[in-house]
Amino acid sequence: MSNLSFLARTSILIAFFFFIDKVLAFVRVGIISRQYAGSVELLDTFNAANNLPDVLFALISGGALAMAFIPLMSEYLTTKGRAAAWDLFSRVANLAFIVTGVAAIVIAIFAEQIVNAELGIAPGFGAEQRQLLAELMRLNLVGTIIFSISGLVMASLQANQHFLLPALAPTMYNIGQIAGAIFLVPRFGIYGLVYGVILGAALHLLIQIPGLFRYKFKWTPALDLRHTGLIEALKLLGPRLLTMFGIQLIVIARDNLASRLDQVGAVTSLTYGWMIMQVPETLLATAIATAMLPTLAELASREEWSDFRLTIEKALRVLIALTIPVAAVMAAGIHPLVRAAFGFDEATSTLITWTTRAYLITLTGFSIQEIAARSFYARKEPFFPLYAVILRLAMFIAIGIAGITFFREIGAPIIAFAEIALLIESIILFGWLSNRLHEPLNVWSAAAKGVVAALIGGVTAYVLAVIVPGSAVLTALLGMIIGGLICLPIIWSEIKLLLKL
Repeated sequence: MSNLSFLARTSILIAFFFFIDKVLAFVRVGIISRQYAGSVELLDTFNAANNLPDVLFALISGGALAMAFIPLMSEYLTTKGRAAAWDLFSRVANLAFIVTGVAAIVIAIFAEQIVNAELGIAPGFGAEQRQLLAELMRLNLVGTIIFSISGLVMASLQANQHFLLPALAPTMYNIGQIAGAIFLVPRFGIYGLVYGVILGAALHLLIQIPGLFRYKFKWTPALDLRHTGLIEALKLLGPRLLTMFGIQLIVIARDNLASRLDQVGAVTSLTYGWMIMQVPETLLATAIATAMLPTLAELASREEWSDFRLTIEKALRVLIALTIPVAAVMAAGIHPLVRAAFGFDEATSTLITWTTRAYLITLTGFSIQEIAARSFYARKEPFFPLYAVILRLAMFIAIGIAGITFFREIGAPIIAFAEIALLIESIILFGWLSNRLHEPLNVWSAAAKGVVAALIGGVTAYVLAVIVPGSAVLTALLGMIIGGLICLPIIWSEIKLLLKL
């Protein structure tokens, strides 16, 4: 029971710092979007240039290692002690750094070919835009190499049940990017944004270094591929790497399809729409799932399956009941806030608004996926998320191609809507997880309450935003606040579960 109480407190702590991070992220984006409001095509180029470095980070040292590595390091800490755990960390980090560096060099050498290929990042861009994209991508790889260590440091501290410094790290990353936008863009132009990314990556790592000293980190300067712990880590990582590769292929496919629309702002609207949807998803689902993974790994290592299932069920009920109405209320009042936050003209703001609404349809799916995937990794069953993401990738590409073929005039929102594939993937994962636990996860009452709350809250938010006189931003906020408050009594029993995780 003490673990569950700790889990609730940790989730709230992480959510708080994620909130600070999201505020800074919108400050950053607001500054950048105003700097380039008259040349949105440059923002399209900058955002597309992040894709392949992000793929490399996610595969080698980010989400791939974090989800697969935390359960293994938690087991080492529980059964073999901290010294053995840090020895394992060192060997994995050494390998990750070498592989990231080699991959970064290869990508830098062949950047033009990668950008220009028909199945590359943005073949629909003009020649000059593609050349700039290649140059920005090369610079971005410097930050990726730094992240190859920083991402592992974050995972290791979380495995030690320390969440404060890892939660602060993304905030420092945004601070670095804000500094780049304010101080470096006036001198270096669009390249200043990438220098800000590199600065942010360095701060992301440095803020976590004190945590290593606190937990008596000792680096092992060795790379022994026959080391049993490293072999075990690689066995878990293999399916996770393929899973993350599939997820990142969706991001690349998204911008590839967007570049073919011949629509200025398409890539940027997808990037910003995704970022907006990620605010509630991060504050709710990622915060809870991040706090849960070490606890789930410990429960799985002790084979305490009843507590394991109960923890997952509570989290799913909370997330499903909250995210359905949150998506509806946000969709109802988002447009004036988009215009005020980013400072784009009406056409670009409308494009971002509808793209965001399309993404919000999948908010609950993302939340389920966060919990379900981590549950499988805690059980050391990484193939289930891999099978699910293969289905998702196939569905996304099929829907995306059909969308830009038959509904081209809709533009970027039709590509965002293709992420409905993720909702289907989440339902599949949910079903598989229920079967593996040999007892159904009871979440349908929470889903029903969420739908009712969404209908009432969403309609209320929209009506108030339309009929109340005054500033569009203020009436939208008023509608969203009142709409959200109306939802609370309907889902109150699920909200109380949040404190009992």
